[in-house]
Amino acid sequence: MMKRFILVIIMMISTLGIYSFKNNAVDAKKTSYASYYHDKFNGRKTASGEIFDNSKLTAANRTLPFGTNIRVTNMNNGKEVIVRINDRGPFHSSRALDISKAAFDEIGNTDHGTIPVEYEIVD
Repeated sequence: MMKRFILVIIMMISTLGIYSFKNNAVDAKKTSYASYYHDKFNGRKTASGEIFDNSKLTAANRTLPFGTNIRVTNMNNGKEVIVRINDRGPFHSSRALDISKAAFDEIGNTDHGTIPVEYEIVD
């Protein structure tokens, strides 16, 4: 009987540990690379249904919900921009974000196709 009680306690602690790990992982800062949208995408529909505009501060991510605001920081110079997720992508394994040209221009140089970034969800 005592062994069964101890086993139940261990299982509860394990479950709570996994649950808290998952919650913290969502809020954690993540690092990856970001690229920017080509002008040819202006006027096209995004996965969220809105029309893409390269002059707005928006981004694409494979998993974050539409409407989520994230802070994107260029790891080379420390510049930051807040963008709203409105599309899915990028579909390249080495990048986590495609950001609009306006957002990319605020934190980096559009002469370079990608930049290393850190990003986190903001309220």
